[in-house]
Amino acid sequence: MIDSTKKQRFQASVLPHLNSAFNLACWLTRSRQDAEDVVQEAYLRAFKFFDGFHGDDSRAWLLTIVRNTFYTWYQVQQKQPQQTVFDDDVEIFQAGDGLDMAAADNNPETLLMQKDSERQLRQALQALPLEFREVMVMRELEELSYKQIAAIVGIPIGTVMSRLGRGRKLLATILAPARQEA
Repeated sequence: MIDSTKKQRFQASVLPHLNSAFNLACWLTRSRQDAEDVVQEAYLRAFKFFDGFHGDDSRAWLLTIVRNTFYTWYQVQQKQPQQTVFDDDVEIFQAGDGLDMAAADNNPETLLMQKDSERQLRQALQALPLEFREVMVMRELEELSYKQIAAIVGIPIGTVMSRLGRGRKLLATILAPARQEA
């Protein structure tokens, strides 16, 4: 493929999914900085192997690369000594993370309660084991189909549904004590 044609096709079909790629990487890495590194590496890999992409679903193809890049990065991180996590890395999600809710009114109490609910949900989602968190993010935040998730993760559709069901139950269990306190 001619480089300019490849570049144009890549920009048209893969670049529009940058936000989805970054969102998935943020949820997997739990760090904005690490997510940036994973997405950058994933995009380099995607461009390198773009000639081999012949499908229609460039978003699922890209998210597969992001996921695989994350697992490669994760294996390297496990072998390195752990570093201190700073507060900036704990609250990595701001506007656009898929959990924002439109304010019904400008009542400060309502807005505060919504913000607290969003925080609790983010923390609960981050507390899920990785195998459940990744499918939950892909389904609930990225709104991918079961079929797309199965292709990305490389598991049967039934396993995707099972992980979603178990992930939702775990999420409810994690959130239950927080709801009782409120």
